Amino acid sequence: MKSFFRNLGSDFPASIVVLLVALPLCLGIALGSNAPLFSGIIAGIVGGIAIGLLSGSHLSVSGPAAGLTVIVAAGIAKAGTYEVFLVSVVLAGMLQIGFGFLRAGVLGDFVPNSVIKGMLAAIGIILILKQLPHLVGYDADFEGDEAFIQPDSENTFSEIFKALNYIEPGAVIIGLICLGILILWELKFMKSIEAVKLVPGPLAAVVAGTVLNQVFMNSQPFLALEASHLVALPVASDAREFLTFFTLPNFSAIGNAAVWTTALTLALVASLETLLSIEAVDKLDPLKRVTPNNRELKAQGVGNMLSGLLGGLPVTSVIVRSSANVNSGGKTKASAVLHGVLMLACVSLIPWLFNKIPLAALAAVLIFVGYKLAKITLFKEFYAKGFDQFVPFLITILAILLTDLLEGIIIGILVGLFFMLRSNFRSALLVVKDSNNHYLVRLRKDVTFLNKPLVKQTLEQIPENAKVIIDVSPAEFIDQDIVDSINEFLAHAHLKNIRVAFEKSQHKKAHANFITPVLPEDISTI
Repeated sequence: MKSFFRNLGSDFPASIVVLLVALPLCLGIALGSNAPLFSGIIAGIVGGIAIGLLSGSHLSVSGPAAGLTVIVAAGIAKAGTYEVFLVSVVLAGMLQIGFGFLRAGVLGDFVPNSVIKGMLAAIGIILILKQLPHLVGYDADFEGDEAFIQPDSENTFSEIFKALNYIEPGAVIIGLICLGILILWELKFMKSIEAVKLVPGPLAAVVAGTVLNQVFMNSQPFLALEASHLVALPVASDAREFLTFFTLPNFSAIGNAAVWTTALTLALVASLETLLSIEAVDKLDPLKRVTPNNRELKAQGVGNMLSGLLGGLPVTSVIVRSSANVNSGGKTKASAVLHGVLMLACVSLIPWLFNKIPLAALAAVLIFVGYKLAKITLFKEFYAKGFDQFVPFLITILAILLTDLLEGIIIGILVGLFFMLRSNFRSALLVVKDSNNHYLVRLRKDVTFLNKPLVKQTLEQIPENAKVIIDVSPAEFIDQDIVDSINEFLAHAHLKNIRVAFEKSQHKKAHANFITPVLPEDISTI
């Protein structure tokens, strides 16, 4: 509790920024999933309050995820009704809790750092590209869409060109002014002003955009944005109508095989997205705190059970909201919880006020979040790390950009695995040569059959009349294929007048099967 109040000065402004980012995404993802609009809001509230309280992450923010829209839409279609689909969401939560107890969270630790950072940069680029149409007033595509191929058969790039035919001058003015405010808020002289420190840049931008649209409505009607270009929260006339926005699952369908298939799919994909997001958020955390993965799976499971019971979409940890939290100065999980509380208060008490916010203003905020995720310095950092790090990083970005998050991550992991194996091939064998045609060939660590081509090629390239020391003593494990390859070389080396000294440990069982070189000769150490 002391920590809560001690960091409230940082966490409360951050929660407001996360709220502004989360609201349109919750609505957009519900729309893209063919689900009731309020289901996205329910998921956002549960993700903030319930998962925020139970999670071990300090900065992660959970809610409905764009990566699940296709699965949700297909699940609703198979179920026949949304009430039946909600049973799948509840069951998915139960499965996730089971994953947590089975310690499946360890899978997140196997994703290479280059892939995680590539995912962050890719999401940043996608945010920028996907929000550009909204910035100019073309809102045909739902907020939060991350897929390359869109439901309207357009793709990320063609949508931008299409938007040029539907430019709303008022949206452009509002969007550019909001971007200008966000940039201004980042300047050093602005940060030195005490009053500025109290107001987050995204909040200032959204308020300015909202006020500007009201000015347009009163003085320049041709620039004013219509309702289709504004936030569209469901508005209830009274408390009784508000309660009708919540939906109960139809548990009579629990024996339906399709319900269980959807539940398992949701549990697996949501868990994987959560583990990836948690890894990414930990990388963004200035204090480099580590989230307990298994506890996170249990928290997500409880969150999905609650969301399903209340009529909400499935939830995961979401990198867009989490990065907005980090960039806005959030320090503890209080920012995630407060954003959920604020969302509940807004949709129940003042939805009419939020329905005045232009989508162009929110697009500016998301574009700025994207810029911070995909800064040029990140590319320079990985380029400096070398080819083995930069290529998986870059391919992960391209794969996510041209497919979707999960497919792109899988491609990135495969590329990272290739470079890891490639590095292992090279580091397993040390070859030193001097000017007197003396060679030292040393196996430096565990050597498997994967290193066989390199070992054979290295030994066969040793020229005639050379003196060679083959040192296998550092290796703890040597695959039998490697033993056979070295023995074959030892058996025929004398045909090329290659004189061999062989060093192995008498105390390592892995070294017992080497033969004695033909025509052995002592060679001074190279």
